[in-house]
Amino acid sequence: MDEGYEIEVKGGYLIAHHIPYVNKSKDIKYGKLIVALNINNDAVTYQKHCSKHVINFMGEYPCNQDGSEISAIRLSSPNTPLFDDIIMNFSFSNKPQNDYNDYYEQMVRYIEIISTPAMSLDKNVTARTFKVINNEESSVFQYIDSNATRANIWNINNKLSNQKIAIIGLGTGSYILDLIAKTPVSEINLYDDDNFCQHNAFRAPGAPTKAIFDGTQKKVNHFSSIYSNMHNGIKPHAEKITKDNVYQLFNMSFVFLCIDNDAARAMIVKELQQNNVPLIDVGMGVQTVDNFLIGSLRVTLVTPEKRDHIARRIPMGNNEDNEYATNIQIADLNALNANIAVIEWKKYSGFYHAIKRFHNFTYSTNDSNFVADEIFDT
Repeated sequence: MDEGYEIEVKGGYLIAHHIPYVNKSKDIKYGKLIVALNINNDAVTYQKHCSKHVINFMGEYPCNQDGSEISAIRLSSPNTPLFDDIIMNFSFSNKPQNDYNDYYEQMVRYIEIISTPAMSLDKNVTARTFKVINNEESSVFQYIDSNATRANIWNINNKLSNQKIAIIGLGTGSYILDLIAKTPVSEINLYDDDNFCQHNAFRAPGAPTKAIFDGTQKKVNHFSSIYSNMHNGIKPHAEKITKDNVYQLFNMSFVFLCIDNDAARAMIVKELQQNNVPLIDVGMGVQTVDNFLIGSLRVTLVTPEKRDHIARRIPMGNNEDNEYATNIQIADLNALNANIAVIEWKKYSGFYHAIKRFHNFTYSTNDSNFVADEIFDT
C-alpha cells in the first residue's frame, strides 16, 4: 500500500485491484490478483518452500503485446465466485528457483509478469495508483475463517450468513451449537433453563473442568461462554419456550427443536408452522436390552413448503416430564443426531447440493439402517 498498490484484505484473501494487462484483442484492461493468506492467530505468515506459489486472477486471460497468451504461468480456469463482486477466473503458477520470501514479493512479481505488456503499449498505465481501499471488515467471528479461505468456499459459506438460528434444548442441541458456531450465521439463540451438571459433561461436546460443578451455572451460560470465544452472535436465554414467550421464535430464520417433552414440542411446532418458520425436530431413544444398548435416532425437517408429515413423524402426545423415566443419552448418538440435523439445514440453505429434499430421517444402531423419506421435489 505504501508503494501505491490498491490493496484490500477481505475474508482471509489479499486482493490487488487495478492490475493492467493486455487481452487477446491487444486492448489494455484492468484485472485483480487474489491470493489466499496463511493466517494463524490473526498473524499473516508466508510459508516459504511450502506454498503452492499459486495466485488467482479476475479478468480476461492476460496476453503479450501481440495478443498471444502468457502461457508460461497458466494453471487452471476455475471461474469460482469468491465474493459478490469477485470471481477467480484463472489460476496462475510461477515458482521461482529460490521461492518467494513473502506475499509482497509474490504479488509484485505476478504484477510485473502480467502488466509489463500493457506498460510497453502505454507507458502511462500502472498498478500503483495510490488509491486507498477501505479494509475495515465486520465479521460474526472473533477471527478470520481461514478454513473457508484455504478451500475457496467463502462464497458458498456466505449462503448461511444473516440467518438467525434458535436452538431449543442443549442436550443434542449442544452438538448442534458446536457445528453452527463454525458458520457465519448472524445469531445463535440458546434456550434451556437447566443447570450444567456433572452428568451433562459426559454427553456434551468439550471437556469441562471439575471446578465448574462447584457452582450452579446454567447450560446456556456454560456453552455461551465457550462458543463466544469463536462466534460473536451467541445469545443465551435461560428459559424454556412456553406459550408466553414462543413469540420470540417468530423472527428466527430457522429453529432446531431438541426437547423430550411431547406437549411442549407440539405447541412449539404448531406456533412455528403457523408463522412459516422452518424447523428441524430431533428425537432419540436408547433402551437397555439383554445387557446391550439399542439406540434409534430421528431428524424431521418441517418447512413452509412441506408440513403434511408432521402428525405421522413428530411425537405430539400429552406427556409431561416424567421424573421416573429413564433418560439414556450417549455422546456419540447425540453427536450423530446433531450432524444429520445440521447437514439437512445446510441442504435447505443451499450450502449442499441435493437432488431431492428429504424431510424425515431415521437411524438404528441395531441394524445400522439409515432411512430417508418424506420427499419434497425441489
